[in-house]
Amino acid sequence: MARKYRGVTVRGAESIQITFTYQGKRCREVLRILPTESNLRYANNRRFEVLSKIERGTFDYATEFPESRSAIAKASKTGCHITVGEAMNRWLISCQKRCAYSTVRGYTSAVRHYLEPRWGHYTLDDMNRQDIEDWINTLSVSAKRINNTLIPLRQVMEQAYMDGTINQNPMARIKNLKVRAREPEPFTLDEIDRILSVLDGPAKNAVQFGFWTGLRTSELLALKWENVSIDDGYAIIKEALVHGRLKEPKTTAGKRKIQLHEKAIQALIAQHNIKGSCEFVFTDPKSGERWDSDQPFRKRVWIPAIGAAGVKYRECYQMRHTFASQMLSDNRNPLWLASQMGHSDWGMIRKVYGRWIDAN
Repeated sequence: MARKYRGVTVRGAESIQITFTYQGKRCREVLRILPTESNLRYANNRRFEVLSKIERGTFDYATEFPESRSAIAKASKTGCHITVGEAMNRWLISCQKRCAYSTVRGYTSAVRHYLEPRWGHYTLDDMNRQDIEDWINTLSVSAKRINNTLIPLRQVMEQAYMDGTINQNPMARIKNLKVRAREPEPFTLDEIDRILSVLDGPAKNAVQFGFWTGLRTSELLALKWENVSIDDGYAIIKEALVHGRLKEPKTTAGKRKIQLHEKAIQALIAQHNIKGSCEFVFTDPKSGERWDSDQPFRKRVWIPAIGAAGVKYRECYQMRHTFASQMLSDNRNPLWLASQMGHSDWGMIRKVYGRWIDAN
């Protein structure tokens, strides 16, 4: 019955097969319809429609035969078969080989908590700019957090576009939100004294050293005795403790040798007098070993000390701002300060601490 229709064959009692050539290969697709005369005519018309689209260059295998086993291999737009969730998970695996642990951890958090729940079930070619912007407007987190959350989605969509998986990148015209930099709010000398007065032992020494070196908390807790010299008054900053792991600074300037202020040396001497066998300078008083990360330090040392001292709460990072403002108020050279704090030039010093420079 099907012989009068070229390329159309009856397959059993409940289906019809059509045959056509695509990209130089013979393709066979089964239509799950009864082989009646009317359905055979439909199959013949369907075959001619496919041939016509192939000739015009508009044929997309996955669109025409979405359930076909050959669809993904022969499709011109594989984006209709790959979900955003699948693409992001593959991207996260690739990041593990080229990104720091802390960076991968941040990307993974963004994918699991924000991107995957909202977009994971979408296919790559389902994504569009307006839907993404509407979703961004619903997020009740900071602009900085939103920008960081969008990084994995930007990377995945850009990669899909460059690979030819999708015809256009919906993230290309979505700009990062403006992030307003927080003004430094350094502690006064009186506030420093009040904070130190409620501390003792390793905790006091660590906080005093932080106030008078301008180290990041992660750098402070990663400092080893082998990298300090009390007699010569210097410390070499080579590592940072981030999410429980030691890592090298991101930039060459971050790896540096710093001169120690007199009060920082005093803190080192006090710590040296009580140090145990641990290779790290500032240890967890509870265990006598290296701090697990900066989070326990904040919770068990910093926050209680600020409360007990009765001063306005500011984050640990303000110790760094305090050091910078004190040094500039003391007429120290901004170039020297930039080197101390791990900046490649003094542009950041001017940008962040300009009012202390201008005051002099």
